[in-house]
Amino acid sequence: MRKALIVGIDSYEHVSQLYGCVNDAYSVKTVLERNSDGTRNFGIKLLTVTGPDNQLSRKELKDNIAELFNDDCEIALFYFSGHGFIDNLGGYLLTSECADGDDGLSINDLLKIANDSPAKNRIIILDACHSGIAGTPDPDENKAILKEGMTILTASSKDQYAMEENGSGVFTSLFIDALNGSAANLVGDITPGSIYAHIDQSLGPWQQRPIFKTNVKSFVTLRKVQPPISLIDLKKMIELFPEKGYEFKLDPSFEPESEFPIEENTEKFAILQKYNRINLLIPVGAPHMYHAAMNSKSCKLTVLGEHYWNLIKNDMI
Repeated sequence: MRKALIVGIDSYEHVSQLYGCVNDAYSVKTVLERNSDGTRNFGIKLLTVTGPDNQLSRKELKDNIAELFNDDCEIALFYFSGHGFIDNLGGYLLTSECADGDDGLSINDLLKIANDSPAKNRIIILDACHSGIAGTPDPDENKAILKEGMTILTASSKDQYAMEENGSGVFTSLFIDALNGSAANLVGDITPGSIYAHIDQSLGPWQQRPIFKTNVKSFVTLRKVQPPISLIDLKKMIELFPEKGYEFKLDPSFEPESEFPIEENTEKFAILQKYNRINLLIPVGAPHMYHAAMNSKSCKLTVLGEHYWNLIKNDMI
């Protein structure tokens, strides 16, 4: 069982209004609810605040977080988009009634609830200013306290603002892009680590810096998308390349448009070309696979190709 609590707050009684948090919450709900093939992914509870008629109090937020993390589920995921605040005692997530900042939900309280949860994997994603303080209860010590199974991903460091752009949070836009496939590996898995890598690479050194903290033995898959190559074709790698460093010899019979193609060879060549298109393989001594075949050259696995060769050989995918 996978559960997610998704919160977006645009409207506040006493502090400045926001304009993209509710849209971001709906976008996160949409992408997390199902995998790309339409299969069910997360069971989601969505809380949004668009105006004075539907407020969310600190107590209501805390109660919903406690409900999220009280089950022994596979993944319990909390996403928050709204105002954040920091002082010398820690960080806070602001709810509708907040006026001073430190009257919001303490991030330390959030972490305690999540740390104490029986859920196998607890994931906290915060698109709020100063949210990078999460996991650092004492700012003077700069020491993270995360129990095993905890992962935190935040929009910015504790000293930075989380920016909005074109009606959406910059961080959440990249988060959605990652979940839609930009952070997928070659078997279609998207993990918290790959999401962070995508966001980190997409933001320059002068922009807000996402923060990633985790204490896990292995990453879980947050969403599955259609892989760029079928698993059947990918697993043929260890048949075509019996060992790492092996060069697969080509000749004109592998190229379908040559004078005398051989069907068995052209079928293998089609798979080799797929590897080439996704950077698992390169031709040796030729600019393209076509020229490698027509000039009787060879091809070999790239470093990434050898990585997947190891995974297949060791029955890890």
